[in-house]
Amino acid sequence: MKLLEELRIAYTSLKTNKLRSFLTILGIIVGIFSIIAISTVIQMLQNSIENGVSQLGQNTFQIQKYPVIVGMGHQDRSKFRNRKDITIEQYEKLKSLLTDAQAVGAEQWQFAKVIKHGNSETNPNVSLCGCTPEAFPNNKWNVDDGREFNDRDISKYERVAVLGYDVSKKLFPFTNPIGETIKVENKKLKVIGVLEKQGASFGRSQDNFVVIPISTFQDFYGKRSQSVNITVTAKDKESYEPLIEKAEGYMRLIRKVKPNEDDDFGIFSNQSILTQINSITMGAKIGAYVIAAIALLAAGVGIMNIMLVSVTERTKEIGIRKAIGAKSKSILTQFLFEAVTLSLLGGLIGIVFGVLAGNIAGSFLSATAVVPLDMVVVGVFLCVIVGIIFGTYPAYKASNLDPIEALRYE
Repeated sequence: MKLLEELRIAYTSLKTNKLRSFLTILGIIVGIFSIIAISTVIQMLQNSIENGVSQLGQNTFQIQKYPVIVGMGHQDRSKFRNRKDITIEQYEKLKSLLTDAQAVGAEQWQFAKVIKHGNSETNPNVSLCGCTPEAFPNNKWNVDDGREFNDRDISKYERVAVLGYDVSKKLFPFTNPIGETIKVENKKLKVIGVLEKQGASFGRSQDNFVVIPISTFQDFYGKRSQSVNITVTAKDKESYEPLIEKAEGYMRLIRKVKPNEDDDFGIFSNQSILTQINSITMGAKIGAYVIAAIALLAAGVGIMNIMLVSVTERTKEIGIRKAIGAKSKSILTQFLFEAVTLSLLGGLIGIVFGVLAGNIAGSFLSATAVVPLDMVVVGVFLCVIVGIIFGTYPAYKASNLDPIEALRYE
């Protein structure tokens, strides 16, 4: 009951001085708002990127001409641009050497293509992929209707195509596309399958592409038109890392890379991309923490100053309470409650607005809304700590006032 009474007195005191209380908590609001808003955006960003980069199947990695993340400097770009393309012959050699892999696939890409069917056509932004059958499981491309192509289609240069979900809906909104004919570069292809919908990542559709046999692709554009990307799937988790090392060694041998030279190809997996993304976003997180720390420190000093002013203004009140039997502990508890209440109130307001602002900002990336519960808990904890640390001295000063001197104070 005593605790509830002290809480009621603290609440009444804060309610009496609304403007002063709001100005006191403004720093807390800014500090918590900044850390929650930035944490929310970063988490939405990470979730969006993770969904996007998780295109490879489980225990799968990809070998390609360029690294996953290319530096912004001219020298970096020139270095990677001058690398030799990975050829289909190099893929075939690697596949013959990686006998303990579950699947080794190859794929080549052309971008910004118009796909036609009768009078219907797509926008000029469709990706065209020529690949081997192994690319389907390696990239988690699951056929929803029809079938994927096979080795026979590859060997016979069959002009067949498997459509991504968006392309299928664009060209065949009301009919089943299986067995229909589409045109790519004025060349006819028979639709034999439609892939399951994969959704969007970063506001960009992952279903806006068409897959054709790699032999047909090379018949259209030539063997040397694009560097080949090689996808490799290990049989299990235990053999995954050894397989990456083995593939790297074989590729260096196949591409005649000297022992003292760096790889002239890149290897990436879902996990390697996420590791790089986390290292990049860590800088933003540290920045948010620094901003929050400065704001909370300033807010804490503000709370201490206001509480000291409050103690001075209420000296007579404290004297009367102590004269009629209030103990120093009760006075200390009351003022601590006021400081913590101010801090928590500011923190809660900052959390609410931080989550809202973070999700609004993240929505421009077409990312799914999130609430960073871990940072919310950290924010509440920080508010309590700030309230206790910066409210202790004013509370101690109030609890140790001499009742006689306090009653005489004007």
